[in-house]
Amino acid sequence: MKRITILIADDDAEIAGLVALHLEKEGYYLIKVSDGRAAVQAVQTHSIDLAILDIMMPGLDGHEVTRQIREQHQMPIIFLSAKTSDLDKITGLVIGADDYMTKPFNPMELVARVNAQLRRSMQLSRPVSGSKAVLEAGGLIVDPDCRTVTLYGNNIELTPKEFDILYLMASYPKKVFSAEQLFQQVWGEAYFESGNTVMVHIRTLRKKLGEDQNKNKWIKTIWGVGYTFNG
Repeated sequence: MKRITILIADDDAEIAGLVALHLEKEGYYLIKVSDGRAAVQAVQTHSIDLAILDIMMPGLDGHEVTRQIREQHQMPIIFLSAKTSDLDKITGLVIGADDYMTKPFNPMELVARVNAQLRRSMQLSRPVSGSKAVLEAGGLIVDPDCRTVTLYGNNIELTPKEFDILYLMASYPKKVFSAEQLFQQVWGEAYFESGNTVMVHIRTLRKKLGEDQNKNKWIKTIWGVGYTFNG
């Protein structure tokens, strides 16, 4: 069985040690670093299955670390940060994090979120018999095998969660998904909090699809209910 390796990047040794203590009980192999540059180097030199990043680190902050990781890797990233504002959370999710927890935190909840992210990641990487259907709607093409999206021939760069949301919704045109349904199916875990996680991903997905200029062409809001693919 493949050893699962988790990167913990936090300049607070006490918090890093607490996280490591609980994850070691789950049988994970851990790599701990205390600054952003070391985090990027660890991803380049080791096979990392999931990264837990602080935001305020010396060298490179967690946002820049995430940007550099996302240039080549798609492993789940969880921010564990003392920055608690909605803007901080939104920024973290928009640049490519899969989850965001604030300090102080419940270690058992962090373990649950790590396990859920790893399950989701392994399901996506598991070989399957046959290919999923390529979806086309007007000038939009969503290819699940290559995990690419093109719009009128132009590549659209999406984060893993943005892609999963788009493919799920485009698979069922006109079906209305509540935020809770999208969270449970895309994140593969219980709806921990009402939060803005789904709303933020929908907002950035619309922006990348050019809906600032052509409002709600692809994803329509059904007020008080949820969202539907309008292709």
